[in-house]
Amino acid sequence: MAKLENKIDFVVLVSVNRANANGDPLNGNRPRTDYNGFGEMSDVCIKRKIRNRMQDMGQAVFVQSEDRCDDGFGSLSERASAKMKGLKDRDLYAKTACETWLDVRAFGQVFAFKDAKGMSVGVRGPVTVHQAVSASPVEIESLQITKSVNGEKSEKGGNRTSDTMGQKHFVRFGLYVVKGSINVQLAEKTGFTQEDAQLVKECLRTLFVNDASSARPDGSMEVVKLYWWQHNCKDGQYSSAEVHRSVHVEIKDPTKLPDSVEDYEIAVTSLPGLEPEVLHGI
Repeated sequence: MAKLENKIDFVVLVSVNRANANGDPLNGNRPRTDYNGFGEMSDVCIKRKIRNRMQDMGQAVFVQSEDRCDDGFGSLSERASAKMKGLKDRDLYAKTACETWLDVRAFGQVFAFKDAKGMSVGVRGPVTVHQAVSASPVEIESLQITKSVNGEKSEKGGNRTSDTMGQKHFVRFGLYVVKGSINVQLAEKTGFTQEDAQLVKECLRTLFVNDASSARPDGSMEVVKLYWWQHNCKDGQYSSAEVHRSVHVEIKDPTKLPDSVEDYEIAVTSLPGLEPEVLHGI
């Protein structure tokens, strides 16, 4: 395994076409937007999808969703107890956790469970992901739907319970910008390698593979472009902020609601000595 010796920055452009990119449970599961109408996807949502792709690629992951559990453990506490049993030294605990699970050595993790006898272990991961924001304000549409609940007999003796009305919300179209970085100093502490970085890159390129649902039908979420910068030194030739700013996404006609990627002008400012690898996503 090759050590990660060069800082990495990345930008992912994601198109959302009549789908709910990231619903807000405190707002009727409507797609998240800010006060100016720009669409949002939380960093937690994005990292969940990256973890799912890690699992698809056969990697061991600590934070698993219930429907994607592949090791039989019902909680994070159970998983940690089984794998970390008998470890009392904090440094050894963190080292073993990083060696065991890719998402721990990538994103970090706090281990603070009841059976740890008061021991709390924190791991800072080298991979950071920003909250994604759409390049222009998005239009949210809602559909009135009928939910069939013919699963039980009516308490009044009828043959079936009545259907109920509900709503389904989605973004008409949006182009979201995901930004992130990989820090070499933190990678050295967790054992995150160059091979791990390549896995993360592939996860980002294929972010929505096996992610289809009624809220996000196949084809409604797409990685349009992945820009990947690998610097020539540990600290980076440029700041992450400057690298991220080099990608410009502007709507061509502000008076028209965009309905495809072609409605945006996408350009990358050249940074002397640092050229991105540009990948088409899925």
